[in-house]
Amino acid sequence: MKQPVSSFKENLQNLPSIDGIERLEMMDTVGEVVASIEYQPGKQGSLAVYQYLFATYGVLNTEAATHGLAVFAEHTEDARNRPGAHPNIDRLLEIQSGGAPLSMRLVER
Repeated sequence: MKQPVSSFKENLQNLPSIDGIERLEMMDTVGEVVASIEYQPGKQGSLAVYQYLFATYGVLNTEAATHGLAVFAEHTEDARNRPGAHPNIDRLLEIQSGGAPLSMRLVER
């Protein structure tokens, strides 16, 4: 597990490549896809973070969400101040606050 620093840009440089990934899907406890992050402009940073969390934890639980919020660094505070502006961070905040964990899977290109 990587120790996050206070800069999202720096954290992103230390994450594994997302080349070859089409999207990451998140499923609820009954296996229904409830969210996904596609490989597209504006979402690639979130895809890299979630792929890293998947590889490290295997599931989006409280521990993974807390670590992910540290990786998002300065964007986490912005998400707290502007709910809805960063939905992929909002999801982690919800899970950290006791929301149900989500399973994940990668869909490759």
